[in-house]
This record gives sequence, C-alpha cells and structure tokens, in this order.
Amino acid sequence: MYNMDQYDGEENYMPQEDDWDRDLLLDPAWEKQQRKTFTAWCNSHLRKAGTQIENIEEDFRDGLKLMLLLEVISGERLAKPERGKMRVHKISNVNKALDFIASKGVKLVSIGAEEIVDGNAKMTLGMIWTIILRFAIQDISVEETSAKEGLLLWCQRKTAPYKNVNIQNFHISWKDGLGFCALIHRHRPELIDYGKLRKDDPMTNLNTAFDVAEKYLDIPKMLDAEDIVGTARPDEKAIMTYVSSFYHAFSGAQKAETAANRICKVLAVNQENEQLMEDYEKLASDLLEWIRRTIPWLENRMPENTMQAMQQKLEDFRDYRRLHKPPKVQEKCQLEINFNTLQTKLRLSNRPAFMPSEGKMVSDINNAWGNLEGAEKGYEEWLLNEIRRLERLDHLAEKFRQKAAIHEAWTEGKEDMLQKRDYETASLSEIKALLKKHEAFESDLAAHQDRVEQIAAIAQELNELDYYDSPSVNARCQRICDQWDALGALTQKRSEALQRTEKLLETIDQLYLEFAKRAAPFNNWMEGAMEDLQDTFIVHTIEEIQGLSTAHEQFKATLPEADKERQAILGIHNEIAKIVQTYHVNMAGTNPYTTINPQEINAKWDKVRQLVPQRDQALIEEHARQQNNERLRRQFANQANVIGPWIQTKMEEIGRISIEMHGTLEDQLTHLRQYEKSIVNYKPKIDQLEGDHQLIQEALIFDNKHTNYTMEHIRVGWEQLLTTIARTINEIENQILTRDAKGISQEQLNEFRASFNHFDRDHSGTLGAEEFKACLISLGFDIANDAQVLNRSRTPAVRSLTGFFLCFFCTFSPLYFYPSPYSPSIPTSTAYPSCTNFLWEFPHLATSKLWIVVASLPKFHTLFILYSPNDFPPLSLPLYVFLLLLVSFVHR
Repeated sequence: MYNMDQYDGEENYMPQEDDWDRDLLLDPAWEKQQRKTFTAWCNSHLRKAGTQIENIEEDFRDGLKLMLLLEVISGERLAKPERGKMRVHKISNVNKALDFIASKGVKLVSIGAEEIVDGNAKMTLGMIWTIILRFAIQDISVEETSAKEGLLLWCQRKTAPYKNVNIQNFHISWKDGLGFCALIHRHRPELIDYGKLRKDDPMTNLNTAFDVAEKYLDIPKMLDAEDIVGTARPDEKAIMTYVSSFYHAFSGAQKAETAANRICKVLAVNQENEQLMEDYEKLASDLLEWIRRTIPWLENRMPENTMQAMQQKLEDFRDYRRLHKPPKVQEKCQLEINFNTLQTKLRLSNRPAFMPSEGKMVSDINNAWGNLEGAEKGYEEWLLNEIRRLERLDHLAEKFRQKAAIHEAWTEGKEDMLQKRDYETASLSEIKALLKKHEAFESDLAAHQDRVEQIAAIAQELNELDYYDSPSVNARCQRICDQWDALGALTQKRSEALQRTEKLLETIDQLYLEFAKRAAPFNNWMEGAMEDLQDTFIVHTIEEIQGLSTAHEQFKATLPEADKERQAILGIHNEIAKIVQTYHVNMAGTNPYTTINPQEINAKWDKVRQLVPQRDQALIEEHARQQNNERLRRQFANQANVIGPWIQTKMEEIGRISIEMHGTLEDQLTHLRQYEKSIVNYKPKIDQLEGDHQLIQEALIFDNKHTNYTMEHIRVGWEQLLTTIARTINEIENQILTRDAKGISQEQLNEFRASFNHFDRDHSGTLGAEEFKACLISLGFDIANDAQVLNRSRTPAVRSLTGFFLCFFCTFSPLYFYPSPYSPSIPTSTAYPSCTNFLWEFPHLATSKLWIVVASLPKFHTLFILYSPNDFPPLSLPLYVFLLLLVSFVHR
C-alpha cells in the first residue's frame, strides 16, 4: 500500500494547505475539470512516445501507459513491465510505477496498486496530481520560493502591469480569462490584442487564450471555458496544471534573457564596489574626528555653584544626546552596513576582500565609539547626582506636605463612623454587609499604614539634613501618629461587636434554615398523604385491593415516626423564640426560607389523622366487592373450561365421521343424526353459561385469569358446531341421492373414499387441485384427450344426464356454482335456473385447460366448465364423490 497524502522531506513541494483532498472529488464540476485537464496534460507527454489516453481511470489500469508516462517526463528507464493480461500482472506494473514515484521522494498515503487497477477515479486523479506536482511544479523557483508559491509569484510578477488582473490564487482569480491572456501577451504580445479584451466577457477571453496557447505555444487545451465560467470556484489543481504549462513554455526564453542581464550586472557590480570603498574611507575619517573632539568635553567634571548653571549643563548634554549624537549613530550603522555589503559583493564576485586604511577598520571605529559611550555615561551620572543633591531638600519638604494633606483628608470623619452602633438593629444580611464594609475599611487602613510610615521617615530625613522648618514638620507628624493609633483602637472594637452580632444572627438563621429544610419535606409528605388518603381508587382484582390495603397499613406504621418529626420541627421553632427572648434580638419579619409555620403543620397533621380511619373503611368495602367478583370469575371459568373443550372434541369427531369408511351412507347418516341430537341436548349448559356471563357484565368484570375462553368464543364455537353437523348431514344425504340416481354400489363408494383418504396426505379432510387430479388418474380416468371429451359431450344422452347432475349439484351445493366472469354477454345477477347461460369453473385436470361441454336442461343453452388451479376450491369427501360421478359419466 502506497501513500500519497503529502510530500515531506527536504523538498517539500506541496504545502499542508494544498494537500490532496479526495473529498473535493465529490463535486462533479471539479472532477470533470480535473479529468479533462489531467488527461490533456498526460497526452501532452505521451504524444512524445506516440500514444495517448482517452479515459484516465481506465487507460492506466494495466500500468503500461502509466510507466511510459513516468519514463517520458523523468527521462529515466523504469523496470521492464509485465505484458500479461491478468490482474496480478496489472498490479505488478502499477506497483513498479508507484515505486518509481516513491523513489523521487514522494510519500503516498491511502492508495495502492489495487485501487488503480480497479479504476478508482478518486485515487487515479490523486496519483496524477502527485505526478504533476513532482515533475511539473516542484522545480519552479522564483525569488527563493518554489512549487505552488513560486508559480503564484511568477504569475503575479508577469501580470502586474496589466489592469483588471489580480492573481491571488489558482481558482477565482482566473475566471475572467484576463490572467491567461496577460501571461501570453507579456511574453508574445503579437499573439493577442490585449487592449480589446473586456473583463465582463470571460468566455471570449478564455477561449482566446486557450486557442492561442494551443496553436502558437504548443500548450494543449486542458480546460473548457464553460466549466470555468459555470463553476463558482474552479478546480485549483486543474488551473495549476494548465498554468504550469505556460511557465515551462516561457522559461526557455527567460533563461536567455537572464544570461544577457547577468553580464551587465557584473560590470555594474564592479563599479558599485569601487564607489563603496571610497565612501567607506571618507565616512570613517569624519566619524573618528568627531569622536576625538567630543570625548574631552564629556570628561570635564568641574561643578557649578548654582542650580541654574547645573541645569544649563544638563540642557547642553540633552541637546548632544538629542541632536548631535543620533546622526553619528546613523553614520556608524551605515558604515558597518556598507562594509559588510562590500565584503559580500566582493566574495560573490570572487574578488579579494577590502582592507581599509590603517586605523580605520570597523574594529577601530567600534573601540573609539566604546570610549565615547563610557565618557558619556560617566558625565550623565555626574550631572544627575549634582542636580539631585541640590533638589533633594526641596523635594522632601514638598513630598511631606503632600502626603500629610492626603492622609488628613482621608481620616476626616473616620472616628465618627467607627463609633456608630448601627449593628444593634440590623438583620443578618445587613450585618454581613456591615462586616464586608468594615473589612474593606480595615484593608484601606492597612494600606494607609505605609503612607504614615513614609510621612514619619520623610520627617526624620529632613531633621537629619537640618531642614530650616523642622519644628513645624515634627509637630504635624506627631498629630498624624496620635490620630492613627486612635483609629486602630476604634477599628478593633467595632470589628469585635460586628462579629459577635453576626454569630448570634447566624445561629438563628441556621435554625430558620433547618426548620425550612425539615418542614418543607414534612409538609409535602402530609399533603401527599392527604391526597393519597382522599384519592379514589379503581381496582379489578382481589390482588390489587390487597396491595392497596398492604400499602395503607405500611403508611399507618410510619405515623409514629412522622409525629416525632413534627415534634422535632416544632422544637426548632421554640428554640428560635428562646434565643430571641434571651438576647433581646430585634427580629424583623418571619422565616426567610419558608412560608410554612407551626400552625399550618399542626392543622395538616390533624387532617391526616382524620382521613386514616375513613380510608380504612373504604378499603374494607372494596375488598368485599372484589371477593364477590372473584367468585363470579371462578364460577364462569369452571363451566367455560368444560364447554370449550367439549365443543372442540365434537368438531373433531364429526370430521373423523365424514372421512372414515365405517358402514353405509345410511349408517353414517343415522350416526350423525344421533350426534346432532346429543349436541342439541347440550344447549341448557350454554344457556346457564350465558346467565353467568350476564352477571359478570353487570359487575363490570373485564378479564378472567382462570380461563382462556370468553363468551364470544363459546358462542362462535357452538354456532360452528351446529352448522358443521347440519352441513355434514346434508352432504351425506346428497351422496345418497347421487348414488341412487347413478346406481353406484357401496363398493364403488368405498373405493372413492379409500382414494380420497389416500391422497388426503395432510389429513385435512379436503383435496386440492393436484390431489384431485392424481385421484382421478388412480381411478382410471383418461383426462389427457380434451377433444375426445368435447366430442362426447355433444350427444343428447350426455347433455341430458349431465344436465341432471348439474341441476342436482347446483341445488345441494350452490357455493361451488358461479356465473361466468369470462362471458360479458351473461348478466352476473341472473339466478339459476332462470338464466340462459352459465359458466361453471372446473379443476384444471391436465397440462392444458380442459373444456368439458355439457348440455343443460332442454330449455337452456350449452354450459362451459372451466377451472384454474389458482381458483380451485378444496373438495370435501361428499363433494369429491359427486364430482367423480360427474366425471365418470362424461368419460363414458
């Protein structure tokens, strides 16, 4: 696996912000531009080898053209490619190409040969972009910048003289086409009339540049004007690829021009070097002379007798620092710059180094300048010390007066403030505010301690220096110190009083808070208890009422603990009252943390005690009602659990009678009628169950866990049982009529039954279409010749007997006789036997649809019998026997 995310190392040609971003390929417009540009770029090199590509992700899959492209653009030979067509050969070729790219210092990320072989468009475009960066853009170098920055700088320098061209990037700066036209005009002005171009016509500008570049500069057309204009932000990589072609196209001409300029530059450099040498000699001589004149003036330390004279000396020195020295500093700096520049130019020109005259070396100048600064520093220190000495006394006296005035203004009114007793009637919050204010005053007092000490120190220094007004200074300093001591004592006294009052009020506040914390949940508990005790409950089972009763007993068990909590809460309130009375605290207002008071707690507690016995009585009454409901549930369930299985058993027995071959049809009919009588005799038990169900409904009982049977299930089962026995008796009677009419013996009926039971493999009591077909074949009926059946059905005897069976069948089994949906001339609302035509659908008995044409009664037209396997209804045994008779007759 090779990686191609960024190119690291010493030759970093792709900065971090220009890393290959594969997500950008999700933009169809950018992907289209990259496909066209990269394809054209590859073909511009592949044509040198006599080939080209059409589809960039398909034509590089086998790796052959990719290796050829790398050989053309690098001028080197790659390893011999594999000529096989198998996937392994393709992967081997692509790996050789990727190894070659990696050998050029390119680190590839998140791509492998398998992705190129598989035609991954994103990875293929990314790989080509990496090749373009390495072999077309990396080597671009303009004024110490390379790769993208170098190419951008080259474009900016070349297009700088052109109006309306501002190249700042490789996307939107090129949308109007003027940038491309400016590059061409700068190098080949005869190819484009730049003055006729308009910024508001980008299509014309772009097409002009592309056509001229392709025709005269041999730069293939890699971009479409429509794509660039129609895209908000053209693809940067496509633009860079195309612009790099201009750079390489014009770089050859630029190299020749550079060689000519280089010769002229050498001559100019030599002349410039000679002038620099002369300037250095003159500048060094002037600077050394000025230093020699200035040092004696700075070394003069003769003091003056007056303050004004010393200040004049200081003013002269400041003029020197401000007016005379800065130009010389600039000359010295320029002298060093010229010397270094001269030496660098001589070294670059392979000329011998410049040696100044004796005593004028840079080191000589630096030594002289160091002596100057030493003398300057000593002179400045001397001037300042002399001025300080003269100003010291006046400054100290003025400083004493200022500090004393500030301190006296600050202490005004402070003693009256500290003697106030405002804390005696304050609340806790006000006490805390007073404490914060007092703490702030103490901090301010501590901060002023330094000022008092400074005043005393200044007074001491003035005494030591024999200041003429020392007595007045000493008297004022003593008054300040005495007042400072008095403020300290008052501050300490007020602090103690405030802290004592705060502690007392905090104790009361803590009791208030504890009362609120315990009273609130206790009050909520009492309100919840009252709500629960008065809540109307709805239960449906004995277990639910028992659960409510258990919960109520548990609640009553908590009442003693609750009463203890109530007493504790009231005790807190009593303790507050005791403190207020003992210490004569002025309490303004009530508990700030809660609106609950002891009177409210006692009232709600009494209400809870009244509601408990009322709840007891309601639970007892509901328990009795649920016991009665449970009795009704069990009474209904005991009967339903017997009747339900009994109905199911009878249904199964009737089903077995209808398919078993025990006795004649008359015996089965007699047996079934006895079953019918026994079923009818069971009706009183059903009625009794209905009565129990009525009682359950009146008691509003909606579920019964003691049985899975509901009254609706019992009713439906009972009705199905009656219907099934009646239908089964009717089918047996139809079989007897059919048998007597056709003359079928008991042995034939037994054979029919045996065949039915044999093919009823799922023991469902019915036959499907395929089972019925197999049964007919097993009984010897030939159903393959549809035409023969059709011809036989046209005889008068067939029509007459078939009409009889059809009439018989439709009389006793109307559910299997339908009007034809295939004959639009037959009204579907017509009822038998007044209609003129019917179509009865018959089973699909052969591989193709079987049409059995039978005649109806003499007054009706021909009937068509047709069945589709998808519409074939299941056949019960009696209906199965009848159809066998009908088919048997038709085949005769």
